[in-house]
Amino acid sequence: MVRAILYYPQELGRNMDEVLRMVRALQVADEKRVVLPANWPNNELIGDKAIIPPAADEKTAEERLKKAEAGEIECYDWWFCYKKL
Repeated sequence: MVRAILYYPQELGRNMDEVLRMVRALQVADEKRVVLPANWPNNELIGDKAIIPPAADEKTAEERLKKAEAGEIECYDWWFCYKKL
């Protein structure tokens, strides 16, 4: 299964740090069922934290807000929540 494609023209060098970051991020995302932002683990907005996939229904959104109030996760709103791995 192809999960990502990076195309570098022959005239450009390769960024192996980015390739390794992508492989590691895919492994973590699969294992923890999270979404990882650009530049993870050095994201400018949430650092090394992982994004929790959006709530699919109202009940999940309400549970998410309760977890945020309890300090278990952090949220900007019910649809954009993240947590420490």
